[in-house]
This record gives sequence, structure tokens and C-alpha cells, in this order.
Amino acid sequence: MQARLSSATDLTGFRNEARELLAHQVPPDQVHWETQQAVDTDLFAGPAQGSDQVRTSKGIPRAATAIVPASFLRLCEVVVLHSDPQRFSLLYRLLWRLVHEPTLRNDPIDPDMLLAQQMAQAVRRDLHKMKAFLRFRQVPDDERPGEVLHVAWFEPAHHIVEAVAPWFARRFAGMHWAILTPERSVRWDGEKLAFGPGGSRDDAPPADAGEDLWLTYYRSIFNPARLNLPQMRKEMPRQYWDNLPESKLIGELAAEANERSAAMIEQPAQAPQRRIPRPVADDPVVTLKQDGIHSLADLKAATMRCRECPIGELATQSVNGEGRLHAPLMLVGEQPGDQEDLQGHPFIGPAGKLLDRALEAVGVPRDAVFVSNAVKHFKFELRGKRRIHKSPTQREAAACLHWLEDEIVLVKPKALVALGATAARSLMGHAVAVTAERGKWLERADGLKVLVTLHPSALLRLQDADREEGFAAFVADLKKARAFLDKHA
Repeated sequence: MQARLSSATDLTGFRNEARELLAHQVPPDQVHWETQQAVDTDLFAGPAQGSDQVRTSKGIPRAATAIVPASFLRLCEVVVLHSDPQRFSLLYRLLWRLVHEPTLRNDPIDPDMLLAQQMAQAVRRDLHKMKAFLRFRQVPDDERPGEVLHVAWFEPAHHIVEAVAPWFARRFAGMHWAILTPERSVRWDGEKLAFGPGGSRDDAPPADAGEDLWLTYYRSIFNPARLNLPQMRKEMPRQYWDNLPESKLIGELAAEANERSAAMIEQPAQAPQRRIPRPVADDPVVTLKQDGIHSLADLKAATMRCRECPIGELATQSVNGEGRLHAPLMLVGEQPGDQEDLQGHPFIGPAGKLLDRALEAVGVPRDAVFVSNAVKHFKFELRGKRRIHKSPTQREAAACLHWLEDEIVLVKPKALVALGATAARSLMGHAVAVTAERGKWLERADGLKVLVTLHPSALLRLQDADREEGFAAFVADLKKARAFLDKHA
């Protein structure tokens, strides 16, 4: 019996024909599969039209619909793209055996199944190679006068054009392009894909100005010390070299590799660039002048572009202090949290709400103090989609110290409140045992008083039974700050 498919990749037709054959109990060795090359049919536009139904005897009863593993259907989707003319016979034979030999699905070394998986792997490899080794060239677009069309020539080993075209449409959605292959062509106009017959290498455009720029870039990034020709030929087989502009440089660069490697070895070693915190001057005003800061706005702009430690490269933005200038009291925490990083304001997350509650309990309005952090960027660790707070290291806090000192000089507070160990270390210049020193006034080298207490986030980590007691102790510490505030109001 003959089973005809409308194209070389007619998966829908194959499923329909195979379903009919299986329902009429036609064994694989009695079926001959034929395909006719599609010309203008879009494979993914819908079910194939015009597939001849298999001729079967009317007297043969239909069997029940077969149920096969979903993994076999996914395997079929890939294997039908293979160029082997016996691929449909193989798939129908596997389908027949899955129905009549249930143990096949658990046999990892069955020859037919191994062959199908090898075909699928070859198709996937061809898909990857087309994505990696296809190069566009610019030509005038006949359909859009004054515009350019990017055209590429590629010779795939299998029938993959329809399967890979949507990827190129997503990858190069903003430009108009066309891909030519010996059997199939595809064009993207910015909105939809149009498939057509194949072409020849002569239809591909010659080199353009952009190609010279690409070759210059390729030559500049070539590292002779990492050259491995056997591995390169394995990953980039010679069959693709004719389509790659950079292939003309491979021989030249490979011949020069040993000489260039020796020259690189003879060059003196370069000292690595280290992120070392800049020392802070004994006089805070001197630090301010070294940073070139004249206002809080200048400080914000400077911290936004700061890369003296790795935190600034990953944070959304810097989060500087807020409040009124010359506030008698300046509260300093550790670093901004997730919400602070997103919105750009200090102490607006859960810890900030607890701080507001404590200030309200002691009768201090939030706008009567200046609130800031020792570190100006949010350090975090990704866990799934969540950004989990991670404490800054001493080096990272030291890198941010001069920004904190600049802020203190600009605000000119009468006293400081250190919320937590990181803030206490930054303000005092040495480690402070917060548990032992909490509620005490310490004095900095410049004469400023520093009240040490816990960070509000430490209270959030307490059990419910201990949280109220811890909050009461925190309020008691802030009452000492309130007494100082009343004295210097």
C-alpha cells in the first residue's frame, strides 16, 4: 500500500495516514511512504491538504485508537525533519511496535528506537548549526525602495527551514531578512513569515561593507593561546566554512598562532585591578572636597555611578539618605533592602515601617531626623525570583565609607544613631559589640556622639513571643535619642 504525504515534513499527514493504517492493522512491511516536495505551502499554517488517504480493504475491521507515550509524539516532531527517506517507515514501524510490543517503551537499547533518537539528535545539531553559522549580507530591497534586505545563504543537512524560521523571526524581529537554502527559502517582512522554493548559491549576495567590519572584529578577538584546531573543526565542520566570512582568516590566524602566543608570553605581567577602598581623611571636610561633593544631589549622582565595590554593578540604583539638612539627629542603618532598591528611598520596607512605629512611640516625627545607610547599594542573593538580603563585607562597607562621611558633613547632625553592627563599625571606625554597647553613647574621633542600638530588621527575625519585648527595648534606646533631640532642638 502507498501512503502519500504532501511534503517532506508533513507531520500532520503522517499522523493521519499512520492512524488509518494502524486502525486497519496494516503491518509496516506492507506500506510504502511517498512524499512530494512542497513549493509554497507553509508547514505550520494548518493541517496539510491533499494527502491521499491510504487504500485499505473494506472487509478489514478497524481497530481501537492506539495510545502511545507523549515522548514518542515529540520524537516524531523532530525525526520527520531528517533527510533520511526511510524516516517515515521507521516512525510507523515504531508506532506499530509500541502498540503490539508494550515493553518497547522500556527498552533503552532497541535498534529502531536508538536509530530514531540518533536521527533526532542529528536534526537538533543541524538546527543549532544553522543558528550559529548563518551570516546575513545587505542588499537593496526591491519591495521597499531605499531600504535594505538582509539575505543569507545556508545549506542545511535536513529539512529544518520551517522549524527554525520562527526562531530567526524572534531573534531579528526588527529587520527584514530572507534565508535561502537549496530546497526551501523563507522571508520575514517584520510581521509574518513567507516560505517559497529553494535557490542556489548564485542567488546569495556578495560581501558587503559590514563584512569587512566583522572580519576586523573577529581578528581582534582571536586568542592564539586558546587555538585548538581539532576541536574547532568538530564544532565548526568544514561544510559550513564556505558560508562563513571569517573562514578565510582561519588559516592565516592559525599559522601566526605560535608566534603571537610567544609574543604574549614575553610581555610583562600586568598588575590586576583591585577594588581597594579609598582611605578617608581625618578631617571629614577634606573627604568632601576630594569627592567634589557640594550638595546631596551631587552625592546622589556620584553614588549612582560608583563602582568601587561589586554591589553597585548589580543594584537597581543607589539609595542615599533622606530628611532635612541640619537635622539634630541622623539615623544610620546597614544598607537598603529590596523595596528601597526598587523605589530609591531609605527605610520604606518592613524594617522601615517598624522604625516608623518606634519613632512614633517615642514622639519623634520621621521628618525631624535624617535617615540613611552605611552602604548605599542593595546587596542580595537570587533564590528563584526572590532577592534575599545579604550582608555587605567589611571591604564593601569600607568602600562606601567616604560617601557616608560626605553625607554627615552635608547634613551636619548633632548626634548619630547606629542601627546595627555594620553602621556602628562604619561610624566608629572599629568593631562594636552591639549587644554589649546598645543604649550607650559613644564618641567618634571628630567629637560626634553615637548611640548604638539594634537594626529594626533584627527585631523582625525574633519569634512572636520575643518580638514585643525586643521592640520595647528598642524604643527604650530611642528614648535616649529623643532626650538628646529635646536638649538640642
